[in-house]
Amino acid sequence: MNLSPAVEKYVLHWGEMGTRWGTNRTVAQIQALLYLSPRPLRADEIVDYLSVARSNVSTSMRELQSFGLVKMTHMLGDRRDYFESLSDVWELFRVIIEQRKQRELNPTLSMLRTCAVEVAEEKDTDEVTKQRIRNMLQFVETTSNWYEQIQQIPTPTLQKVMKLGAKITGFLDK
Repeated sequence: MNLSPAVEKYVLHWGEMGTRWGTNRTVAQIQALLYLSPRPLRADEIVDYLSVARSNVSTSMRELQSFGLVKMTHMLGDRRDYFESLSDVWELFRVIIEQRKQRELNPTLSMLRTCAVEVAEEKDTDEVTKQRIRNMLQFVETTSNWYEQIQQIPTPTLQKVMKLGAKITGFLDK
């Protein structure tokens, strides 16, 4: 089966973006294909759609499942495994952000906390350098705390907050 030109463009672009975000191209393409698919797909269908090796699809599928982006499902009367992506774009966004936080932000925060303690005890390190490490730690902690708070906001409320955009600063100036 062939993908429409628009769907193919989307899947290819998502794969390119995936590489920029630190994800394997095929993993990102499979997630994009499953997201756009109106029904769950079998691994052999994904192989045919994307013209990739079956082993690559299997490995990518395990990665997507471990991230919580894709789940396995079954069809009545069919013993084969089917796969589907999260379909709610907001839920998808939240899962992706959580995964990025776990892989990138949390290790950086841990390292910065250690560096801040260590550099504070160093006699030969310039005070400017010490302050910059403290500033970076404060920034990353603030970002992490903000993320934790945003995760708790119900999706409809978060949508309204995001639509407000820069207008929200008007509430802060009062």
